[in-house]
This record gives sequence, structure tokens and C-alpha cells, in this order.
Amino acid sequence: MSHLVETMAYVGATPWHGLGNQLTEQQPIDVWLHEAGMNWTIDQSDVLFNVSQDGMHIRMHRDAKVLYRSDTLAPLSVVSPRYKVVQPHEVLHFYNDLVHAGGFELETAGVLKGGKKLWALAKTGQETLVRSGDRVKAYLLLATSCDGTLCTTAQFTSVRVVCNNTLQIAVGDNLGAVKVPHSTVFDPLAVKDALGLGLSDWDVFMRNIKALSQRPISPEEARQYFADVLDEPMPVEDATPSKAMQQLHALYSGAGMGSMLTGTRGTAWGLVNAVTEYVDHHRRARSSDYRLDSAWFGQGATLKQRAMHKSLILLD
Repeated sequence: MSHLVETMAYVGATPWHGLGNQLTEQQPIDVWLHEAGMNWTIDQSDVLFNVSQDGMHIRMHRDAKVLYRSDTLAPLSVVSPRYKVVQPHEVLHFYNDLVHAGGFELETAGVLKGGKKLWALAKTGQETLVRSGDRVKAYLLLATSCDGTLCTTAQFTSVRVVCNNTLQIAVGDNLGAVKVPHSTVFDPLAVKDALGLGLSDWDVFMRNIKALSQRPISPEEARQYFADVLDEPMPVEDATPSKAMQQLHALYSGAGMGSMLTGTRGTAWGLVNAVTEYVDHHRRARSSDYRLDSAWFGQGATLKQRAMHKSLILLD
């Protein structure tokens, strides 16, 4: 089976998805572009089609254009002429001044689905100790697509070091993200201003996590929480729970990485981490590539957001 990840590069320890070419730290953007497989451009051409009516005729579709890779000439998508493309080099150059002046450090970057999705992830330098041995770091993810499946999105996300579980940084209605539709030209400076690069929500987010680490959970509450997150009915007595429910309970009850740490064992924070580990590492996927795509941009990301929301309700 071919991988969704065309190529990828990273510095430091192997990422949780286990993919990519390892680089030494503080490499220039040109090296990142090459090693992450992003040293090409998205070009466009007319859409032509054959019409068979008393012979074959080639017609042009004037309300569409085909986007394709400059290096392989592989088609990427058919879009409206109004579609604004974000080039691979723009994704990495977005971090340029942040890396040089803002204390950020590029950690991973890559290409998904043969070039249809592009992304880069950088450490912000922010990190907090939840409880002893349980450290959480803040990252900034920039991702875009050229097939209409994803707005250009700058998203703050957290990584729990002990298990590499990822979780979107969100506080209330603020999802910690800036989204630029492809009907609009991508303006890096405007996005950085909108993000408020001081990570203003980080302290609130971490206060929530620490509160979750101090909220004890009964067995009944754990069962109800997982049922709510999975949108499944509570298992009746003697009934066999779904496979997903069984996996979540096992991860929460001791099988999960860091699940026995103080502040995680038997707490609401432990509930959240059971879900994030399930999505990032165990949920059924065709490959690690599909799992990454889902965990950041798809159903897995939605499931993790629901898990965090349901856990905060337990603090009320």
C-alpha cells in the first residue's frame, strides 16, 4: 500500500507517527524544503474534456482549472479559477521570522496525499508541568490543502511529552486557530497578528488541565464519559462493550502511556489522555499516514475536541 505521506522531515526524537527524514537542528528553510519533499510548486492549467458526438471533440471548461505538481506533473485537484493557492514554500516561510526572532523551532514538516495537503509544526517554547513527571508543550501547526478539503489553518496544539499525545489548545469558544479560506489570499502577517503569537490562551488551557488532574473520577463517571465521547449508549449489565469502549477503558485503567502517573490515574485528565492516545496511536487506520491525517485534520481531531469539551463539563 502506498503511503499518504509523500515525504516528511523532523528534528529531535522520532515523532509519534514514526515517519520522516531526521535532520540536525537549526537547518535553513532550503534544507527543510528539500528533506520534507516541499521543493516544488503548485501550477495550474486549463481543464479539457472529450465530447463524442459525430466524432471526438476537445472542449474547455472555462469555470475550472486543474492544479498539478511542477516536479512530477501529477494532478492534484480541479478547482474554481477563484481558488487561491498556498505554495509549499509559503508554509515553511511562514515560520521564518518566528524561528529567528520569536523563539520558535521547526520540528516536523511534510506532504500528505501526494501533495494535496501540506503542513509544518513548530515548538513555541511554551511548556508546563501538570504534575510530577507529566510535562505538556505548546506547538503551532500550519496546514493547507489544494483540493478544497482544508482551509489554510494556523492552529495551536499541545503535546504531552510522556506519551506524545496531541490535543488542540482551545479555551471556551476560542479554538486557538485562524482559518483562511482559499477564496482569500493567504497573508502570513495578518494570520500571525490574529493568532496573537503570545499564546494568550496557554495559561488558561493549562489551568484547565491542572484542574482536570485534580478531579477524581468514579467508575460510573468514567463509563458515562466514554459513552458520551463515542456517542454510544451506556453498556447495559452483562453486555459486551464496543471495541472502542474496551480500548478506552483499558488505556484509562493502566494500559495507556503515563496512565499511572499522579494526576492521571483515576482523574478527568486521565480520561482525556485515554481518548487522545486512542486516536493518535491505537484507533484503527489504514496506515500511520492515515492516522496522522485523521488525528490532526479529520474525525480523530473531532473526537479529541469532544473529549476535552466533555471533560471540562465534569469541572462544573
